[in-house]
Amino acid sequence: MQSSERSLSVWESTNPQQQYPPLAGEARADVVVVGAGIAGMSVAYHLARAGQSVIVLDDNAVGGGETGQTTAHLTSAMDDFYQVLEKVHGKDGARIARESHQGAIDTIERIARDEAIECDFKRVDGYFFLGPNRTERFLEKERDAAHRAGATDVELVLRIPVHWWESGPALRFPNQGQFHVLRYIEGLARAIQAAGGKIHTGNHVDDVQGGAQPRVTGEGFSVSAAAVVVCTNSPISDFLKMHTKQAPYRTFVVAAQIPSGSMPPLLCWDTLDPYHYIRTQPVDGDPEKVWLIVGGEDHKTGHHDDAQERYATLEAWTRERFPMATEFPLRWSGQVLEPVDYMGFIGRDPGNENVYIATGDSGQGMTHGTIAGVLISDLILGRPNEWEKLYDPSRKTLSFDTAKLFLEENLDVGLQYTDLLPTGGDVKSGDEIPPGQGAVLQRGTAKIAAYRDEQGVLHERSAYCTHLGCVVKWNSEEKSWDCPCHGSRFSPTGDTVLNGPARTGLQPLDEAE
Repeated sequence: MQSSERSLSVWESTNPQQQYPPLAGEARADVVVVGAGIAGMSVAYHLARAGQSVIVLDDNAVGGGETGQTTAHLTSAMDDFYQVLEKVHGKDGARIARESHQGAIDTIERIARDEAIECDFKRVDGYFFLGPNRTERFLEKERDAAHRAGATDVELVLRIPVHWWESGPALRFPNQGQFHVLRYIEGLARAIQAAGGKIHTGNHVDDVQGGAQPRVTGEGFSVSAAAVVVCTNSPISDFLKMHTKQAPYRTFVVAAQIPSGSMPPLLCWDTLDPYHYIRTQPVDGDPEKVWLIVGGEDHKTGHHDDAQERYATLEAWTRERFPMATEFPLRWSGQVLEPVDYMGFIGRDPGNENVYIATGDSGQGMTHGTIAGVLISDLILGRPNEWEKLYDPSRKTLSFDTAKLFLEENLDVGLQYTDLLPTGGDVKSGDEIPPGQGAVLQRGTAKIAAYRDEQGVLHERSAYCTHLGCVVKWNSEEKSWDCPCHGSRFSPTGDTVLNGPARTGLQPLDEAE
């Protein structure tokens, strides 16, 4: 999906994003993949290498959506914890979760080696350390659950091996990984093309049709295929069902340059909910510096417009633990989808024949997208895969915890529809909106999304999300309109979709009326 007027991530600031010629007219392939992030490119890679004719479509650059906003942790330390997964999905489910995510790290390492992709891949240790809401007993229980899931090398240590940081006890997960994600998927793109696959950017998909003869269409193009794979973060092929099973959150990241060698390469996560996460990355062209990348302070999409406060809190949290981090030249945010039963959804789109989806990445999109490449290619090629049942998008997971979370998230969606009432807007008049900002206006019974551009021109569109009609909210940091119900996002002028599940921009006022 297209990016808004936001700050660049470390990956985007060091790597020009790759554009390919757009598709025009009609085309046919064995498989058409919608979305050129890590999930879509991983699926396309495995299928192209298996001899399938593949077409990849994206309306942005390769990696230009949420993949470019990641912090690129590669880990089998589950962000919702093995003790929780075991409770919800059983011991076998926890084992498969561990095997699939650890297998994803191995897959990335193997592909980077086999395809000669220079992407800074490195094996590192990962550490869970205690937030103020947990005790050492929690780490012990997580260690034991990890052992039952097959991660028998996980151990409790006295502290994280950073000499100045009194982290307290931590749980060490060896053999994790990190990489430069945009360079990795650029390498996938080269390999896909070498195997005969085709990549097209600048193609916005308006419709996905399943059935015996699947087809995707957009303005000026269409592709017929035996199978369609939708890897758009939030699936645009599904109207409602999948969106009741997951909730959109924005997560925030800051990056500081610190002296090389002052921080060992490792991954860290605390036990808060939402949690903080830490890694390093070499600074291009300066062997004396590394990036210290720290994320967290998540909130539900469209529920708050306080990014500056979130960034300030992250910077203060980081300085308290890493005194060498004095300036933060990069800050950015991304969107993650949190599944109500803690596992992603990869496989057949429910009720949509010959359509496959990958969504619900939570905080582990890099391994999750790589799992999608393996699992979906196996499903399309008719090969058995033990992971299928755990990640099945049509699954029904019955437990008190998941039912409670399902009800909470969907009740919150229901509450957002109270904004439809004519209770007033953010401001009384468009005259109050300064250049470069937006606000919702109340005009009669209608809500208007009004944005004043830097030249002073006021742009107005309907404020009702084109997915299910929630009233969008202005995001002053990202310069976007965000839907608080299911996470659709729109450009400042409202005419372009930045994130699904919406497929079209906010309606012009004459059409909305």
